[in-house]
Amino acid sequence: MRAEAAANVDEYLDQVGSDKARETLSRLRTIILDAAPEAKEVISYRIPTYQFHGFVCGFAAFKNHCSFFPGHTVADFSAQLSAYKTSKGTIQFPHDHLMPESLVREIVSARLLDNLAQSKERK
Repeated sequence: MRAEAAANVDEYLDQVGSDKARETLSRLRTIILDAAPEAKEVISYRIPTYQFHGFVCGFAAFKNHCSFFPGHTVADFSAQLSAYKTSKGTIQFPHDHLMPESLVREIVSARLLDNLAQSKERK
């Protein structure tokens, strides 16, 4: 979908080929930034990524789906994610159907709390 690596999230979204995927990922971005306003928005491994005391989450568009990458936290929400295709650290959803906003917020909040707890343990 992308010819060259994007320098920032706006460029990444501009390069998404599907209008539906772009709209869905733009909404996901807004939710993430609202739920984690202190998170730094970067491009890592060629995808939008959010960092706060470590990795929080990322997202990407693919030909047949979009993915939300909240890492190991997927396992903690397996019951709520039963309608989605998941793997160890990934949640897949159709281009035109983002998971419920409240669930995204819960997942992002859990990641933030986990990162803060790990950061305190390191000190």
